[in-house]
Amino acid sequence: MVLTIHAQPNAKCTEFSGVHGDALKIRIASPPVDGVANEVLCRFLSEQLGVPMSQVVIRAGHGSRRKRVLVRGVTAQHTVSIFKLQKAE
Repeated sequence: MVLTIHAQPNAKCTEFSGVHGDALKIRIASPPVDGVANEVLCRFLSEQLGVPMSQVVIRAGHGSRRKRVLVRGVTAQHTVSIFKLQKAE
């Protein structure tokens, strides 16, 4: 599954904070320096979705807030249930 993420670095804590357009908005408790925020994001997604960190790979957007993240071993239904997303009708 590929997730579109809107990352907000330098937050008080790392957490899911809703939807930003077509992306999951994730606040990251790390500055965007030397890839540390990207590592924190991958660790957070790994823990939340219950997959090993090796299954979470940033495919695009390493240096931007908007990222495309590949997560192997999860389904859309599982992701929706974890982040409690509402499907638009």
